[in-house]
Amino acid sequence: MTEVVELAGEGGIRLVADADGDPQGPPVLLAHGGGQTRHSWGTTLRVLAERGWRAYSIDLRGHGESAWDPDGDYTMDAFAGDIRAVARSFAQPPALVGASLGGLSCLVAIAEAPAADGPAVARALVLVDVAPRIEAAGRDRIGSFMIEHMEEGFGSLDEVADAIQRYNPHRPRPRDLAGLKKNVRLREDGRWVWHWDPRFITGRLGSRDETRSSLIDATRLQDAARALTIPTLLVRGRQSDLLSEAGAQEFLELVPHARFVDVANAGHMVAGDRNDLFNNAVVSFLDGVAHGRG
Repeated sequence: MTEVVELAGEGGIRLVADADGDPQGPPVLLAHGGGQTRHSWGTTLRVLAERGWRAYSIDLRGHGESAWDPDGDYTMDAFAGDIRAVARSFAQPPALVGASLGGLSCLVAIAEAPAADGPAVARALVLVDVAPRIEAAGRDRIGSFMIEHMEEGFGSLDEVADAIQRYNPHRPRPRDLAGLKKNVRLREDGRWVWHWDPRFITGRLGSRDETRSSLIDATRLQDAARALTIPTLLVRGRQSDLLSEAGAQEFLELVPHARFVDVANAGHMVAGDRNDLFNNAVVSFLDGVAHGRG
């Protein structure tokens, strides 16, 4: 049965997560992409729980029901620090599954953890449609979508659905709009706004460049990839405009032991576009890790 739990990130910041599965099972932590929430994984949390994992789907700082950073710190150091703090709060190193921003945060959390600083951060890593090399056009399209209605919001859930449909035209428009309330919140003025702190975009200094340069430092991310020694899986949406085939191949050269799955008929939001195929790929990989076949 899924329950809502609170976890502590770096500096004790309050992070909210859904948890499911046997509390004594091996832990797996799902970290969503920027601008999303813990509800973006479809049935993945439940499926992992049914396979014997203690599964957690977390709201990153400043997202969903997790706390907003009082100083507006949404740098890579902050996100990676949260992942490291949560991972080390478990009785054993978890498997980390991260999409986009969540994936890069997991990568840095693992690779930059000082050996003498505590137990291992993770036993395995799944990166979802992200790698050190990402395509500028896809990155800018995501950014434009996030800021388009950031300040004025939406007058109704129908407007929210229309905006998402324009961004993801290949995905059917939802008939039941109630589920959109997991991704937006109702502001005091009656407008619906995205469920994340606007400073995630503007940065502490009111500059988008501050946050962007911190999160997409290619040299830092390449170094982190080279440092990986744990079982690793890269999952790409074949129609993704963020992670190209060339970007995926570059990652596989940096991490020769990594496995790769290219999901047909899926874009950047792989878990949402083809949840069935995504679950199959992740569960198969993590089952191998659990039984020493990673």
